[in-house]
Amino acid sequence: MGGEREGVDTAQLTPGRIMQLGLGFWGSKALLSAVELGVFTELAKEPLDAKMLAERLRLHPRSACDFFDALVALGMLYRNRSKYTNTTETDFFLDRAKPSYVGGMLEMANARLYPFWGSLTEALRTGKPQNEIKKGEDLFSVLYGDPKRLRVFLQGMTGLSLGAARVIAAKFPWGEYKTFIDIGGAQGGVPVQVALAHDHVSGGNFDLPVVGPIFEEYVASFGLSDRLRFYPGDFFKDPLPQADVLIMGHILHDWNLEEKKMLIAKAYKKLPAGGALIVFEAVIDDERRKNAFGLLMSLNMLIETPGGFDYTGADCLGWMREIGFQKTRIEHLDGPDSMVIGFK
Repeated sequence: MGGEREGVDTAQLTPGRIMQLGLGFWGSKALLSAVELGVFTELAKEPLDAKMLAERLRLHPRSACDFFDALVALGMLYRNRSKYTNTTETDFFLDRAKPSYVGGMLEMANARLYPFWGSLTEALRTGKPQNEIKKGEDLFSVLYGDPKRLRVFLQGMTGLSLGAARVIAAKFPWGEYKTFIDIGGAQGGVPVQVALAHDHVSGGNFDLPVVGPIFEEYVASFGLSDRLRFYPGDFFKDPLPQADVLIMGHILHDWNLEEKKMLIAKAYKKLPAGGALIVFEAVIDDERRKNAFGLLMSLNMLIETPGGFDYTGADCLGWMREIGFQKTRIEHLDGPDSMVIGFK
């Protein structure tokens, strides 16, 4: 009986939960392939039966029906008799023709992260990244040096941040501030949501120059070009722009502890008295027991970066206070994301 825990009736145990998690990549890859193939974009045009949908997507007939029905069972499609349609969520978020498309992150996950995560065991044993760095390439140089990959990456960041951006626009006391800058704001998902919700504020995005045209195109699609502008620069090499509020979303976790503190200090230096720094990402709960996404994201930083890691709210609050922020707090946003706010 050495394998039994005292007080546990092992006759009632089943391995279902373990097997579901262990084989969870089946469902994940089905969704990623559906995004890659354009399933949701095609069905946004009209409902289709399996034969017609397979022909539109140029799929072999052998398993096309199983593929579509698996997406139904996973809650990603509806089937009414013989015809398939998108769900409300997939129609809104996964149709490439809509400005609400957030599939860029899933496209990036499919093209890059999925194969790299196959080397997680090696990463855990060596402590070294498993992405392009293994071939002597720099992650950000690879992403930012290819216009097509850069666009997909920036769209992916919008998808990752959209839910949090909407809550930041609603929960932060924007009535007390007039200007803001998103540091490393990518395509502009956060600035757009804040500007849409608050007519009195203006701001923009401070990012590498190559991001500028993609940001400006995205902002223009919402009619916000008069209130949101692009500030070209490198947040490691250049001073940050000044504003009442500075935002760093999904930025700090890319870097080691010394670099994290340096970026917070640069923001503190540029804020006016009473100004605020908003840091948001999948902040790990202080007990490190509940936010599985945040912990897995930290493993993703192991795979993707030389020194990056995710952190708890208490960690970030401590760094902010160490640097000089007098008033700090943390608030939950959406899903696994929270924001840590420091007031100067």
